[in-house]
Amino acid sequence: MWWLWRLYLAAAFAAAVYGGDVTYDGRSLIINGQRKLLFSGSIHYPRSTPDMWPSLIKRAKNGGLDVIETYVFWNEHEPQPGQFDFSGRKDIVSFIKEIQAQGLYACVRFGPYIQSEISYGGFPFWLHDVPGIIFRSDNEPFKLHMQNFTTKMVNMLKSEKLFASQGGPIILSQIENEYSNVEKGLKEKGPPYVRWAAQMAVGLQTGVPWVMCKQIDAPDPVINSCNNMKCGELDFTPNSPNKPAIWTENWTSFYQVYGGEPRIRSAEDIAYHVALFIARKKGCFINYYMYHGGTNFGRSASAFVITGYYDQAPIDEYGLFREPKRGHLKDLHIAVKLNSATIMHGTPSNFSLGPFQEAYMFRRNSGECVAFLVNINRNLSATVQFQNSSYQLPPKSISILPDCKTQVFNTAKVNAKYTTRSTTPVLQFNSAQKWEEFKEEVPIFSNTSTRANALLEHMNTTKDTSDYLWYTTSFQHNVSDTSSTIRVKTLGHVLHIFFNDALAGYAHGRFRHSSFKMKRRVSLKEGINSISLLSASVGLPNSGPYLERRALGLCKAAIKTSQGRQDLRHSEWGYQVGLLGEKMQIFEEDASNTVQWSKFSYSKQPLIWYKTTFDAPSGNGPIALNLGSMGKGHVWVNGQSIGRYWVSFHTPSGTPSQAWYNIPRSFVRASKNSVVLFEEEGGNPLGITIDSISISKVCGHVGELHPPPVRSWKKRGMSGPKLQLHCPQKQHISRILFASFGTPTGDCAAYALGTCHSPNSQSIVEKRCLGKRKCSISVSSRAFGGDPCPGITKSLLVDVQCT
Repeated sequence: MWWLWRLYLAAAFAAAVYGGDVTYDGRSLIINGQRKLLFSGSIHYPRSTPDMWPSLIKRAKNGGLDVIETYVFWNEHEPQPGQFDFSGRKDIVSFIKEIQAQGLYACVRFGPYIQSEISYGGFPFWLHDVPGIIFRSDNEPFKLHMQNFTTKMVNMLKSEKLFASQGGPIILSQIENEYSNVEKGLKEKGPPYVRWAAQMAVGLQTGVPWVMCKQIDAPDPVINSCNNMKCGELDFTPNSPNKPAIWTENWTSFYQVYGGEPRIRSAEDIAYHVALFIARKKGCFINYYMYHGGTNFGRSASAFVITGYYDQAPIDEYGLFREPKRGHLKDLHIAVKLNSATIMHGTPSNFSLGPFQEAYMFRRNSGECVAFLVNINRNLSATVQFQNSSYQLPPKSISILPDCKTQVFNTAKVNAKYTTRSTTPVLQFNSAQKWEEFKEEVPIFSNTSTRANALLEHMNTTKDTSDYLWYTTSFQHNVSDTSSTIRVKTLGHVLHIFFNDALAGYAHGRFRHSSFKMKRRVSLKEGINSISLLSASVGLPNSGPYLERRALGLCKAAIKTSQGRQDLRHSEWGYQVGLLGEKMQIFEEDASNTVQWSKFSYSKQPLIWYKTTFDAPSGNGPIALNLGSMGKGHVWVNGQSIGRYWVSFHTPSGTPSQAWYNIPRSFVRASKNSVVLFEEEGGNPLGITIDSISISKVCGHVGELHPPPVRSWKKRGMSGPKLQLHCPQKQHISRILFASFGTPTGDCAAYALGTCHSPNSQSIVEKRCLGKRKCSISVSSRAFGGDPCPGITKSLLVDVQCT
């Protein structure tokens, strides 16, 4: 009868987790009559692949999360009016059911404006062409389409019984997104729209609460929530004493743009602000944005945003852990959950411990007590007295005492391991025989069918069917002239100038500064001269009021010759939307075979398509295309776009913003895989490699003053700090790269022996760790056979190779 008992337990667990309306009070969400303190993480279904979802969700759960949050992507689901797509990466129902299968809750942010560094903020471009429409305002055409889509999505999830009120996992929903950023710009059309959106959402009767992030005037019963990196420090508060404090976006790093340096946020900083939000704001729901960022496949990224999204999140673009971010936050979650019932039900109080130190307590009548000891000083440590005991607080840190006595966690003391991600070439394409090429034609005016006596706006002409728009014209000149000048101005993002079929110039804008001017010298011939200008967008804009009025593309053009200046703005222009290769669908496997490919002859010419094939690398680990030798363009594997690339656009430090481009394993078969690239600038495909992505090193740095591992708090016989290492699955510790108990200098990124070092360090660590997948070492003089420097606080730093 064991299986009946197991089935009963599973059913009881499901009943405990799901079912019943979700309500709230001033302290928390209330699920099945129980207050909940919840940790959530953003994982967006279209930014990963269905075969990745189970692993991503499992790893998020293992990291101590209770909830998975996702936006709903209108542009993905309704690319044309009334034509819906819920296949593959767009299968939101299967994604939410996987969340449910793994015993987690879901938060669904319907928007349907989502921003999210998605092209056009998640709106399908056809919405732009609805007569009289003004996005996100008290505008009947917009409200009609917004309500229709939101209602369709809610009803679809209802039909699958996915809301908690139906026994499903969805406990929270969001309508609109950061509307306060544009509300003033929309003037009198803003406030009534907020009230309408809230009323519309509540009227859908999902049985779960709705939120509006960054909307201090969110109408009842909609909850206003915080989006920021420091919601515990901000002047954020729920707009009613009956609403809980919710943090819908705690940014774990920041999105990166082409030409921009990555913005790294430390695990310590994230943990500090989470603990502060719980202590100071009585926060009950914290969502990490992103917990896994994933990949902006196809042309989905917004203007200048790179293809890899939030790669510095706790789970990186490839599904690997970013340590210590993931591990330190997991320890934080465990520490908070050791006595979360007291945080949720206890009476809160706070008082000063010093000029920059304070204590926050939650105490129940039964005597249970939780304390957060806070040092807000960014530069100096502090020793504080609390409950007749002394506690040492590092700069800008919070200690958590689940019994108001024992320090089990400090936000600045990392017990979690550090990992190093490595790339290893496994396939090379350095033979010219492996490549074929197809030269993109430069169109001339006489070959175009779309004409206008004006410079047309880029987005309104392409309708987002392509990044590319050709502007072509021609003019008669009576004599040859080698000193003429063409001047153009474009609203962005990229422009190539071809004069009489030869490249005359190339330039591009930057993030938030997309407009630019170009001046190039050209040679005129006697007779007809042709001008062909290729305008390229790098994603559509995604934010700001009146998004439907934003513009890209050529806005001025003139040519100065020996005979004077000629304004070309009102000349007759011919237009071609997209590239010939796109029209032929040269990247599709079937269509690609009908194209007349030529032998490879690298000549650094722009606008060339390249094609090659490869067999899948062994194993099932993540792989990526190293495009470090290329310039700018787009790449497909087996007909599936893995995104735009722009390797030539370097950061201020002189490196590409992104050189490796994720190839999901589900895109690849065992043999005869195709790679097709469109290269704009003239990059060299002979330098391309396919690399394996793996965790190659694991490091730990723990001091004698660190608390013991947080999971040991209620276990007897376990005391003192420990350094814990473990390699990824199917790997083991093959080499000890560095080991020092004493005063090693630096950190896991760069280290050296200090003035104090135990000579037994290497041998002790080898004995405990070598050949194992994981090991644990006490950080104490006793573990290393004696004190190498009495009276000095010591630490243990170990760096190992995983194989």
